[in-house]
Amino acid sequence: MTTANKLTILRVLMIPVMIVFIYIKALQKPIGILGLDINEFVFAVLFIFASLTDLLDGYIARKFNQVTTFGKFLDPIADKVLVMVAFLYLMMIMPDRVPLWAVMIVIIREFAVTGIRLIAVEHGKVIAASPYGKIKTASTMIALILMLFNDFGLPVIIANIIFWIAILFTLISGLDYFIKNRKVILESI
Repeated sequence: MTTANKLTILRVLMIPVMIVFIYIKALQKPIGILGLDINEFVFAVLFIFASLTDLLDGYIARKFNQVTTFGKFLDPIADKVLVMVAFLYLMMIMPDRVPLWAVMIVIIREFAVTGIRLIAVEHGKVIAASPYGKIKTASTMIALILMLFNDFGLPVIIANIIFWIAILFTLISGLDYFIKNRKVILESI
């Protein structure tokens, strides 16, 4: 097993650990850092660590020629589940800032883009990441980290603006994938 795949598997295993920490009653006590409880702080730290494993496994896979079919399959799933868990958690604790409909946009976009990619693969076409998708990913990660750490003491408006930019680019990148690949999609109907 490659190092890149081990990091991807580590990320997958960290997700249920993050979820378990949310529910440990003994850890639902303030720690005096950014107004977080112990379990919230651990969840946020694990999210950052898991996100870093994503950057690292991709770098290692390309740099050391460790790209595998297993990695191509599991890595994007791990990324999507990690982000969805963070969004759903924030929706639970900050429903006024992270509404269900915004989370549903993220979830629907991820399923739709995955479906489009699968259809494209069947037609022998590889879909490269779009610049809109890269903006979506960067703004999503920044917004999630800020919100998980109670905005790091910054004005709430900063994380909120970045969050809404992420949702906007989630929509734009999803539409971009559909428009650019409509021919492949329509051929498969």
